[in-house]
Amino acid sequence: MKIKVGDNVLVIAGKDKGRTGEVLRLFRDKNKVVVAGLNMAKKTVKRSQANPQGGLLDVEMPLDASNVMLIDPTTGTARRAGYEGIRSEGTKKRVLKEHGPNGGRKTSATASE
Repeated sequence: MKIKVGDNVLVIAGKDKGRTGEVLRLFRDKNKVVVAGLNMAKKTVKRSQANPQGGLLDVEMPLDASNVMLIDPTTGTARRAGYEGIRSEGTKKRVLKEHGPNGGRKTSATASE
């Protein structure tokens, strides 16, 4: 998963499409993220000594990670993320892909180099 806790993301699909927020939690096994203030749902809270009134509580529910894009901190635009680096050394660096005429994909000429 190319998203980390603390990243600012833009929701690109669903009921909160177009809204931004900070990633609070990751569920890597389910490929889900929890974004602050987005995908809110009502949760019923039972009466207890700690909460004598009970009632409804607003909680953030997980979004699928494919429905969010990272926001570039320098330009403020949403970008796709990828990795580059030498895998044999075990190092890799997360990079934001550039927008271009071919959608940020490598052309066949540069892919063979």
